[in-house]
Amino acid sequence: MKSFLILEDGTVFAGSHIGAQKEVISEIVFNTSMAGYPEVLTDPSYAGQAVCMTYPLIGNYGVCLEDMESRKPWPDGLIVRELSRIPSNFRCDISIQQFLEENGVPGIAGIDTRALTRILREKGTMNGMITTDENYDLKQIIPKLKAYTTGKVVERVSCEAKYEVKGLSGSGLRVALLDLGTKNNIAKSLAARGCDVTVYPAHTAAAEILADKPDGIMLSNGPGDPKECTTIIEEIRKLYESDTPIFAICLGHQLMALATGADTFKMKYGHRGGNHPVKDLVTGRVYISSQNHGYVVDMDKLDPKVAVPAFVNVNDGTNEGLSYTGKNIFTVQFHPEACPGPQDSSYLFDRFIENMRNGGYHA
Repeated sequence: MKSFLILEDGTVFAGSHIGAQKEVISEIVFNTSMAGYPEVLTDPSYAGQAVCMTYPLIGNYGVCLEDMESRKPWPDGLIVRELSRIPSNFRCDISIQQFLEENGVPGIAGIDTRALTRILREKGTMNGMITTDENYDLKQIIPKLKAYTTGKVVERVSCEAKYEVKGLSGSGLRVALLDLGTKNNIAKSLAARGCDVTVYPAHTAAAEILADKPDGIMLSNGPGDPKECTTIIEEIRKLYESDTPIFAICLGHQLMALATGADTFKMKYGHRGGNHPVKDLVTGRVYISSQNHGYVVDMDKLDPKVAVPAFVNVNDGTNEGLSYTGKNIFTVQFHPEACPGPQDSSYLFDRFIENMRNGGYHA
């Protein structure tokens, strides 16, 4: 079946339909990872977006359900050059075509993903439509595309009630994880280090979290414009004002910055992939990181009395992490819990553990 990707600038790509039989309008973004498409599809940070995978063959090892980063896939659509319909992997549970169909995710294959990526890099991220309607009318579609926004998507991806993930060994440390769209591997990374993790819905009041007396607080990744999370930002400010050690990743990093008076802005096309170099400004060492974000903290509006840059992106100089002055708080824009990787920066979880031991309730 024919399928079409229509961008808001009027560009049209013709290909073949994959996944669920469904028409969608979404923000179109690209990911440069060569592997890890099941983790990309189940990353809640992609809610409200359709993902173009730049690697030309996707689906060759199928989907292993054990590798899912959340309970379901979240992107509105998948865009690929070629979709492998016959996976080969001893861990494969289901083909990617079946996975998309069963979870209601439509997509398009057979288009020039290099050309699409170049358009997004030159013109910036834009909205688009995936449709199988061969009689589409650009005059009617373009205004709809330009009007689309992802909206408040954190509420959609966060858990409905708090739950616990037990540590694999008894370190005695208890972590409160605020689920802004968390990936499973964040809780797993903490549990592997012996932490008992309690996961809280995104709109949990700071008073409730602090009343449980955690040794540390983790702010997770998540989707959308951080400035949309107004009530969450207010509660994070209260967490900041406590003496509890805090570690934040991605959206959590941005929300902490907003909660303490800094600002964020939307990037031209963002960082999405598993090969982004970040530099530790203290040691000078460079790490390869996994990233997925379209917004960044504005360094021009950062008060050094509140926080100082800790990491910087080697490619474009944007901020990749902050260390908060006089506080047991550090935050990063990238994903140290990345799976399948890279895991260069997983040591940050060890730093968080040390911070909790030195500055938590049981210090």
